[in-house]
This record gives sequence, C-alpha cells and structure tokens, in this order.
Amino acid sequence: MKFLLTLLLLALIAAGCAYWLVTAPFGPSKETFVQIAPHTGTETLAITLESSGVIRSRYGFELLRLFKKGTLKAGEYRFDQPVPMTEVYRKIARGDVYTVAITIPEGYNIFDIAQVIESEGLGKRDDFLAAARSHTELIAEWTDPANPPASLEGFLFPDTYHFARHIPPTTILTAMVRRFRQASQQLNLAGPEANRTVILASLIEKEVAVPGERPLVAGVFENRLAKNIPLATDPTVIYAALLDKRWRGTIYASDLRNPSPYNTYVHAGLPPGPICNAGIASFRAALNPAKTDYLYFVSDAAGHSRFAASLKEHNANVNTYRKAQQH
Repeated sequence: MKFLLTLLLLALIAAGCAYWLVTAPFGPSKETFVQIAPHTGTETLAITLESSGVIRSRYGFELLRLFKKGTLKAGEYRFDQPVPMTEVYRKIARGDVYTVAITIPEGYNIFDIAQVIESEGLGKRDDFLAAARSHTELIAEWTDPANPPASLEGFLFPDTYHFARHIPPTTILTAMVRRFRQASQQLNLAGPEANRTVILASLIEKEVAVPGERPLVAGVFENRLAKNIPLATDPTVIYAALLDKRWRGTIYASDLRNPSPYNTYVHAGLPPGPICNAGIASFRAALNPAKTDYLYFVSDAAGHSRFAASLKEHNANVNTYRKAQQH
C-alpha cells in the first residue's frame, strides 16, 4: 500500500511539473526570431526553441506534442515576451508567421517600390530592380512578345502587402503582379492591347492631383495622340532621367532634350512602357476618357488643372499660374 501511495505521489509530482513546464510563462523579453525550415522534426524544433530562449524545456515541448494534434508549420516566428509553452505551440500550429506590412501608394514606380523594400528590411534595392527587369515573363499575357517590356513597371499593383522576411524579390513581384491580375479582370483588361491602357493610366496617375479630373486629362492625351502632337508631359521626362540614373530633383533644359524614347517632349505618341504603377481610378479614366476638344492642361496654384483647346488659351493659363507662383 505504501508503495502504491509513493507511486501515486511521484505521478502527481511529475504531472505537476509537466503542467508547470507547459503553462508557466517563459520566454524572451526582447524581440527574438525563430526560423523553422520545412519538414523540421519535433525534436529539432524543440531544441531550436529552447536554445533561442523561447521555451524553458525541449522535453516539455516534446511532451506537449504527444498530446496535441495539428501540424507544426514552417516559417519565421517572432517572440517578444514570456508566454506559456502552450501558446508557443498554438502559434506554430496556426502558422502565425511573422510578416512585414508594406503599403505601395498609387503612382509609385519600381524605383520607389525598391526603396520601400529595402527600407522595410525585405531585401536590397538593387536586387529588387534587377528582378523586376529580368522576370518580365510574369506579365507575358498583357504584352507583345515581338516588343517585350523592359521591366514589370506598371504591373505592380498599388496595395498593402504582407511579406515574410528573407523571401526572394521574385516572390514579392509575383504577389504584386497577381494583385494586378485581379484588377485587370475587374477592368476587363486582357491581351497585349492592355499594355496601351497600362501606359496611359500611368501617365494619368502621375499628372492628376484631383481625382475628378482624371477623365479630362485622359481625353487630352487621346486628342493629342489622335493629332500626333507630342504629349509633352513632365513625368515622362523625369522617368527618362531615372532610367539614365541622372535625375537631379529638378527638370533641366538638358532633360527636355534627352533623346530617350520615354521623353514625350521629343517623341510623339505614348512612351514605350509605363512610368509608374497606377490605381483603379486612373485605369478607369484611361478606358473612359472624357470627350472634349481640349489639347492642353496646366496645374493652377491650388493643384487643379486648367484645360484649353487652343495654344493661345493654354498660354494664358500658364501665365496665370506663373503669376500666382510669384505671390
């Protein structure tokens, strides 16, 4: 009888210790990351968690694994405060991996996006740009194989994304193009002819500050294209300078003379590719331009655009704008 009582007491002590191991809070007080590779076994995972200071005992974790169901998922996990081992287990079973949220505003070009990627610790700027130029097969369905695009510019849809750290830039680019595909289905954009709309939408995105003016600006561009008048839009000059790695923050006379095919002061027609990544509103304007006789527009001091059908009227609007700038 005494022996049985001793066994019972030992069992109770063991159970109490096990309960304490898995329920008593433990862990780091500062940010700690643990990377779990695919197909990692429970023993290896437990050792990794223990050596990282996330759990008190690898044996307690292995014991917990005997009683819990579910699959422990690979990925990077973030721990920053003591928690019960049961919570650590649940986090990994849920696949609650650590991700970085980035927001890409409408009108950002690949250079802007690359800087965001680097600033948020998701990779190097130059690696992202190189991948954006070398993986144009991602947008083959919207481009002409006889005239392949120089990069994924225009097809990286503005949105908020969540990415795990240490992922290759191609994974980021694929997610952004996938989001563009969803938008293209919503807009009924399909085939190589969609590329023209993407280019036009990018110009509208860069030129318009007031949302309601997008269709009017689209109409101006279409009217100038129909008459073979150069679009003469500053954002294309800036983009040409960016491509040449000589953008100095201000448009100089030499920039206006730049022979780049993106310079719409020198070349009539649309540039060979988009100059930024436009949002839905600019795409809708590109698809439904306003029907007017306007051929010109210039921004006023309040950020609105003043439209004109004749050069004389346009020059008067420009003079009004310059006078307002002087006061």
